[in-house]
Amino acid sequence: MTGPRFPDPSDGVYGISVAADLVGLAPQSLRLYEERGLLEPERTAGGTRRYSEDDLVRLTRITELLGDGLNLAGVAAVLQLEKDNARLRDENRRFRAQRRRDG
Repeated sequence: MTGPRFPDPSDGVYGISVAADLVGLAPQSLRLYEERGLLEPERTAGGTRRYSEDDLVRLTRITELLGDGLNLAGVAAVLQLEKDNARLRDENRRFRAQRRRDG
């Protein structure tokens, strides 16, 4: 007997109304953030938006940054810097691991 299969955090499973409700925003806000390039939900073959757990985390971060007084351009800049920082940390971790292996 197998247990329940939970979706991968990057799988789009929530419709716009449910996603908006889960993060405490209006669906119009989610559409605006997508329009501004802050969010890219999956789309079904029919074009319906599907939001993932990762999208919900990102929406929560967007809300935090807006609450701190940033405008949408500032939010986009911070999100890009955070993404770049995470990538650089991963690269640094790989380089250090390689260096340890190589002696």
